[in-house]
Amino acid sequence: MGYPSVYPTGSTIYDPDQCFNGYTCFRSHQGVVLVDMNGKVAHLWKGLEGFPAKPMPGGFVVGSTARRNPKYGYLDMEDLVMVDWDGNVLWKYAKYDRVKDGRKQKWMARVHHDFQVAGNPVGYYVPGMEPKPFGKPVLMLAHKNIEAPQIAPGNILDDTIINVSWEGEITWEWRFSDHIEEMGFSEAARNTMHRNPNIVPAGGGMGDWAHVNSLSKLGPNKWHTAGDERFQKDNMIASCRQTNALLIISRRKPHNITWRVGPDYGESEALRKLGPIIGPHHVHMIPRGLPGEGNILVFDNGGRGGYGDPNTGALTGHNNVIRPYSRVIEFDPNTLEIVWEFNAQLAGGAPLVHDSRFYSILVSSAQRLPNGNTLITEGSDGRFIEVNQDCDIVWEYISPYVDPKFNHNQVYRAYRIPYDWVPQLDPPEEVPIHRLDNSRFRVDDSGTNRTTVATLKRGGKVNTDPSLCVIPTRSS
Repeated sequence: MGYPSVYPTGSTIYDPDQCFNGYTCFRSHQGVVLVDMNGKVAHLWKGLEGFPAKPMPGGFVVGSTARRNPKYGYLDMEDLVMVDWDGNVLWKYAKYDRVKDGRKQKWMARVHHDFQVAGNPVGYYVPGMEPKPFGKPVLMLAHKNIEAPQIAPGNILDDTIINVSWEGEITWEWRFSDHIEEMGFSEAARNTMHRNPNIVPAGGGMGDWAHVNSLSKLGPNKWHTAGDERFQKDNMIASCRQTNALLIISRRKPHNITWRVGPDYGESEALRKLGPIIGPHHVHMIPRGLPGEGNILVFDNGGRGGYGDPNTGALTGHNNVIRPYSRVIEFDPNTLEIVWEFNAQLAGGAPLVHDSRFYSILVSSAQRLPNGNTLITEGSDGRFIEVNQDCDIVWEYISPYVDPKFNHNQVYRAYRIPYDWVPQLDPPEEVPIHRLDNSRFRVDDSGTNRTTVATLKRGGKVNTDPSLCVIPTRSS
């Protein structure tokens, strides 16, 4: 989060001819925001949370209305809701009173990090795979606090996958703690985990041992069509931030792990070449119908993560893998060969660009677009970029929504949707925004809320007035 105290926000770069043009949806501290390619706010679902918030065809959004008090849980949402264009709640999965073993209990949804509705495996726009939320079950991540001596003593925060009917009943569940023996941990990693299962202070202290942060289905894919049962279309793929691992989980009995990458990146030559994936987010298989279909796309955050042998950067073995930059990688799930990558050096076009200029140790995502571009959320600093296959940035947006409570503009995940998903609006005008020359970009020394530039390109017109032109600062 190494940005200056004053910096441009809104859309800063935009090439309409190279972009997959549409609206971008993300959660801010004011609510869920929909912006056009020029950064203009097209709609705001005020007060709606998003962990994440997912737009649906027709102007609907699935998100949450409240976050649970951290004194009682960790990163929990109290509910999952679907709202219409006007914010009316059409469906809600939430806490309620239930009777179990003859006793009345309070049931809390505890949804976190990801969910998927029917009709679409990954939760973003895929031609021919339109989300169908109404009346269908929802797949989601949830939390449970348990005792799990096989992991560590004390209060363990476990991740579960639950299938919830439209009526709000849990019809299926898969707990990560039940499958720790399949996850490939070394003896040193298990020992480190036992001593410190990633204790977080919430709720008086709990071991967030895996920190699962994304969940999607594989969907129809070429690997399963060719007979590989590891990639059955209803299988699920998840990323575990704390264990530096990616997992594919079977929906069929015995519900085991059919494929994994990590946590040990020394297991094979292919894994060593792939390199450690540290603190990953938003892993998924690129769906059929999009460029790169069948490959795995993941935001590899970097930072710190994992369990293992102590080293000079991790004296206890907790968070023992370290890398101070992020990358987005697309790789073949069979060979583990990287077929496409985005990082700071590739974007900068020169080895002198420091790796950490693209770096988000938390949150973040990557969405493959129908034109082959990738929408990347560099979440820690609220930056979204659309990049082409050559890693050129063809659109950039910096969120202006600085949360006064935390003094940051962090965004968990953003989604690009086509204009026709929002029938309430006419498609907006698309005005090019050319990259400004930072060496000639200045704040007016008069102290007013204006900016000055020596050469401003906008809408295809060029202003070369040597006395510097003065323009109002764009609020968006």
